[in-house]
Amino acid sequence: MRRCRAGSRTEGARLDTDMPEFRVERGDRECDKGCNPMTEQGAAEGTDPTRGASYAAAGVDIDAGERAVELFAPHAKRAPRPEGLGGLGGFSGLFKLKGYREPVLSAASDGVGTKLAVAQAMDVHDTVGRDLVAMCVDDLVVCGAEPLFLQDYIAVGKVVPETVAQIVKGIADGCVDAGCALLGGETAEHPGLMHETHYDLSATAVGVVEADAILSPDLVRPGDVVIAMGSSGLHSNGYSLARKVLLEWGHMDLHGHVEEFGRPLGEDLLEPTRIYARDCLALTAETDVRTFAHVTGGGLAENLARVIPAGLVAELDRRSWAPAPVFTMIAQRGRVEQAEMERTFNMGVGMVAVVAPEDTDRAQAVLTARHVDNWVLGSVRTDSERGNDGHVELVGEHPRV
Repeated sequence: MRRCRAGSRTEGARLDTDMPEFRVERGDRECDKGCNPMTEQGAAEGTDPTRGASYAAAGVDIDAGERAVELFAPHAKRAPRPEGLGGLGGFSGLFKLKGYREPVLSAASDGVGTKLAVAQAMDVHDTVGRDLVAMCVDDLVVCGAEPLFLQDYIAVGKVVPETVAQIVKGIADGCVDAGCALLGGETAEHPGLMHETHYDLSATAVGVVEADAILSPDLVRPGDVVIAMGSSGLHSNGYSLARKVLLEWGHMDLHGHVEEFGRPLGEDLLEPTRIYARDCLALTAETDVRTFAHVTGGGLAENLARVIPAGLVAELDRRSWAPAPVFTMIAQRGRVEQAEMERTFNMGVGMVAVVAPEDTDRAQAVLTARHVDNWVLGSVRTDSERGNDGHVELVGEHPRV
């Protein structure tokens, strides 16, 4: 059930009993043009005090919120699961667990970060929803959990129905790719706190895994093989540095064609984050996977180290892959040191699987059949020097392209 909570709509009013739970909340307009948000003058700026204040005059457009719901409703309907019980309540999304012996729920929350600044500058809003889903569900799958549902939160300075609809379209696309339901969400209008053209996104995804099937660092053994899954680009990390180097320092045009990319700069920067959830679940179904590592903020080494147990080291060979041109351009134009690049960006590796050595060929065949670029990145060995914590070593140099 989708619910639009706005001043003129009765609480719990039903819009469609087959739809997930959604709201459009209105934040008060408290501050514009540098006014003090704690004063009545700031709260009522733009109104005629002799005629009385109104929510609309304060900058909150209830009708726009209603229109946004109408526009994004068809998109939200595209990402259901049979366990969703959307018609039974207006204040929350309901989901029925069934068929599990000893289910363990897994939850992950994330956002898209300053990649949104590129989307807003390009006026392209139907891709960042995929990024939002990817950042959440691919954290879930690290422990072997199947994504079940996602709920989003969209904060906007001003509700522009067409923009909100495009954002939700991208979220629904991502949920379809991940196999999870878009169970509900909220769009909150914050005039005065955010510029009218700005928005921010966050979401929480919930998954489930059988208790005896949880993947963890405890399963990793010496001799295990580390398999890389190629990224689609920057994904959703490092955009503050990328924007600083390419846009602020380099004065590059987001709409300008870049020969190295074969397309405009903005299009390359907005390439959606790859969603690996179903690929990882296929691997766990057919091979002996010890664990995964989702490569996000902190880069390859720091994220993989989180799943390497004490007494072991994962040795990764840079010679096994060549990062995409966007990474090279940022490093060269910004004179960014290799260590800084590797702790900021994924460098071309979006997800890592640690598998039993005898299953290496099978794991690569599964990924190849699913059209996932993959390669052997390295292996796990005993660490005789650092026994207190697991760590990762990157050796060699990337091949020149």
